[in-house]
Amino acid sequence: MSRFAYVNGRYVRHKEAAVHIEDRGYQFADGIYEVCEVRHGALVDTTRHLDRLDRSLSELQIASPMPRASLVAVMREVVRRNRVRDGMIYIQVSRGVAPRDHLFPPQGTPPALVITARSSSPAKAAKTAEAGVNVITLPDNRWERVDIKSVSLLPNVLAKEAARKAGAKEAWFVDSDGYVTEGSSTNAWIVTAEGALVTRPAEHGILRGITRTAVLDLARREGITVEERPFTVEEAYRAREAFITAATTLVMPVVRIDDHAIGNGKPGSIATELRQRFHEVVETMPV
Repeated sequence: MSRFAYVNGRYVRHKEAAVHIEDRGYQFADGIYEVCEVRHGALVDTTRHLDRLDRSLSELQIASPMPRASLVAVMREVVRRNRVRDGMIYIQVSRGVAPRDHLFPPQGTPPALVITARSSSPAKAAKTAEAGVNVITLPDNRWERVDIKSVSLLPNVLAKEAARKAGAKEAWFVDSDGYVTEGSSTNAWIVTAEGALVTRPAEHGILRGITRTAVLDLARREGITVEERPFTVEEAYRAREAFITAATTLVMPVVRIDDHAIGNGKPGSIATELRQRFHEVVETMPV
């Protein structure tokens, strides 16, 4: 089946899709993105994702590429054309195309919009969750505005590659005080011996993950104690459980951090239940 992409007003075959060489996303990483889950032919938590997209655009002073209703219509069409029942949809907005200059382009330069979608295997993801994943820790060397979902992800790319070379699925960034911030593409969580969920507050140093927010909603609904506070690497080593969250992983149990097995070295019961019940608290929008 041919894949399709939406590029600046046109639906084109994925292999033929292209952006201008002076697109500022390409030359300056001057843009933002969102990734939404597609489940059973429906978009998941679209409102929250697009609210965050709007916030990122505002923080970088980039105009919205189109009204929200129009954007949702394009998202649905991209999913439909690609026949994605389970998978993800990717949205990227840059400041647009203009002669290369560090200054913002002339007022009225339209932002550039690219949307793609692809299928994934829920069965494969479930099998990964049954085994759990490994994580390594690395010094956090990113810029301070990680609350903006910017396409400027070079430190994240290098961290993810370091994890792969170490036989791990993810890398957790650690700040100068020894506290875990977040993963290269996920939010980081631990479960204390008392069964409390711990994750760093999303006020500074991490992205306010949409999946993270849904997990907080689910945990509170189920009466699970939640502590939004920093935690150290050493505390993570001693945790009863650990897990990561993202739209691409949902709730994924972590069974090893660096050279330390977490708990009994198997996926924990709380992370497993949160994964199984995650979609009970999310918004779904049929395509």
